[in-house]
Amino acid sequence: MDTISVKRALISVSDKSGLDELGKALAAAGVEIYSTGGTAKFLAEQGIEVIDISAYTGFPEMMDGRLKTLHPKVFGGILCRHDRDDDMQGIAEHGINSFELVVVNLYPFEQTVARDGVTMREAIEQIDIGGPSLVRAAAKNHKFAAIATSPSQYAEISNAIASGGTSFELRQRLAADAFRHTASYDSAISVYFDKQLGDKIETFPERLSISLKRHATLRYGENPHQQAAVYSDGSTGANVLNAKQLNGKELSYNNLLDLDAAFNIAKSLPNAGAAVIKHNNPCGAASSDRLADAAQKAMDGDPVSAFGSIIGFNQTVDAATAEVLSTPGLFIEAIAAPAFEPAAVEILTTKPKWKANVRLMEVGAVDPFLVKRSFRQIDGGMLAQDSDTLGDIYDEWQVVTEAQPDDELVKELRFAWAVVRHVKSNAIVITRDQALWGAGAGQMSRVDSVEISISKAGEKTQGAVLASDAFFPFPDSIERAAAAGIAAVIQPGGSKRDNEVIEACNKHGLPMIFTGRRHFRH
Repeated sequence: MDTISVKRALISVSDKSGLDELGKALAAAGVEIYSTGGTAKFLAEQGIEVIDISAYTGFPEMMDGRLKTLHPKVFGGILCRHDRDDDMQGIAEHGINSFELVVVNLYPFEQTVARDGVTMREAIEQIDIGGPSLVRAAAKNHKFAAIATSPSQYAEISNAIASGGTSFELRQRLAADAFRHTASYDSAISVYFDKQLGDKIETFPERLSISLKRHATLRYGENPHQQAAVYSDGSTGANVLNAKQLNGKELSYNNLLDLDAAFNIAKSLPNAGAAVIKHNNPCGAASSDRLADAAQKAMDGDPVSAFGSIIGFNQTVDAATAEVLSTPGLFIEAIAAPAFEPAAVEILTTKPKWKANVRLMEVGAVDPFLVKRSFRQIDGGMLAQDSDTLGDIYDEWQVVTEAQPDDELVKELRFAWAVVRHVKSNAIVITRDQALWGAGAGQMSRVDSVEISISKAGEKTQGAVLASDAFFPFPDSIERAAAAGIAAVIQPGGSKRDNEVIEACNKHGLPMIFTGRRHFRH
């Protein structure tokens, strides 16, 4: 029994999109339509004959619509197995009609709780009960009933019915979509209740569901042979997925990774901040009183690596900043910023070197970092942890050397520490004048990262500071830093050889701060 002819349809939807076309297609195919409240009224207004569900069940809607479809005459008609004589005799004895099509979309819970000022009472009234029950019943009995949960499915279903009925392959696919739909719906409700609990929430509950909705299908993944898509978790606020794209081609998988990194680094910087990203690591970062100056310093940090990079800003991009970015010989893939002045957009999109190529992402007002969980997939499951976005407590920092950093050095050390946490471990950064000049990233040996950062910084190491995302296991890194002219060091501390590292700093007159907090990034 592969193809099922649709004799009756039950329709109860919140989103009326495409419903008139579906209703007319069903009526033209001779399908008897049963419906509830507002849906029945809408269909009737389109001139489509409809049977009110209350007239069919003999039971009125109650409790402001809380009770509409929860009735044996409804669920018996959906769940009956057409190849079981006892099922068919049972529904006949009780005056139950079979339904071969159920069309349901659920109360707009997520849209409701996304609005400002929504009360718990208002949110609760948008928790659908009958809808998910109908969806699950039809999906369970997909051998005999088709379930539609989205207007995007209506055309295919209408065409199938017009051609004689729904195929098992179609019904099975719709059932899978339906179970994803109800799982996502319940997950969104769970997340909302967690938020209401605030600090009382269990950080890592025994069971965890994550609701994601496909935001876009991407051309490919990290490499052309990999298929890819990007999914949204529904978060509001300033992030790359919520950004308005003002110019440029569609974003790639790698673009999205780097845009997210660029914007997150930029918003962690003081004053006007800019971050230049290549392969998810900063090759430039700077702060200044003017965004244009920050942009110039960030680009100067590693101009070779900056070619083909992605840039993030923590303030509105103005015309002066756009002129810096339009320097001849510079190629930028994408720019993320809270906003762009019209003059800046004009400069970036009309000059011959840019035109339609550069992607401009208007992310919106910079939000503070929120303590949230991060996940990483491994074979067999997921790792979960608090995101490393907690602000550093400067009062807990300790100067552990004889030499004491002056106020200017402390300011520079804070900047370096803000940058190094965004670099892949083992991570070393060298900064001077609130700008990144050398980064050693992703090396298996910390001293190798030190060597790379010194090599990158060149003569800029003189009077610069060095930050390490984790402790130094040996004093060899300090010896190399001192030889290069580094003026101060910042690191978490915690090595068995901390005393040897401190002694090396004292020998060279280098002030060193222990932050007490490691920032591994893998």
